[in-house]
Amino acid sequence: MGKIVLVTGGARSGKSRFAEQYAARNGRQVAYIATAEIYDSEMEFRVKLHRQRRPADWKTYEAPYDAHLTLAEAARDGADMVLFDCLTLYISNFLCSLDSIADSHRNYSLAKEKIDLLLAAAQESPGTTIFVTNEVGSGIVPENHLSREYRDIAGIVNQWVGRAADEVYLVTCGLAVNIKRLAEAWEE
Repeated sequence: MGKIVLVTGGARSGKSRFAEQYAARNGRQVAYIATAEIYDSEMEFRVKLHRQRRPADWKTYEAPYDAHLTLAEAARDGADMVLFDCLTLYISNFLCSLDSIADSHRNYSLAKEKIDLLLAAAQESPGTTIFVTNEVGSGIVPENHLSREYRDIAGIVNQWVGRAADEVYLVTCGLAVNIKRLAEAWEE
């Protein structure tokens, strides 16, 4: 059964860098699953920075949709460490691909199906999967339905993946804390 690690934090908190360091330290053959699609120069710049930081021997897979299939492919290709960056972009891609976002119940159900497939692929993998995600619920309540739907579903997805994860790290100011370990100690 595969190991699952969740790395969360705010924008520019250092979570991707921490996840990259974790993968480099603990993996022999690392696969990088990128969920971003480039639509503007800002995203192009961000993707460029991520690419420059990755070691040349990491295999990159582009998977803005149906990433569970890509995760399984990376495992078949021999990856013992998969870095999935990131869940919140994956959820954004999913929501923006829907014909309508008016039905929140339907949106949650469809998101649950997608995440269940992703978690199953990670659990079936013989190695470790690191999921990077953003903590988006700490700000004000957004004024429009799409933004609220995104924030709510991203928060629920983080909870689902956090419960399934063996380790959960919160990164802020470039520093990581294993919050799953703290939560387990608190529950005892």
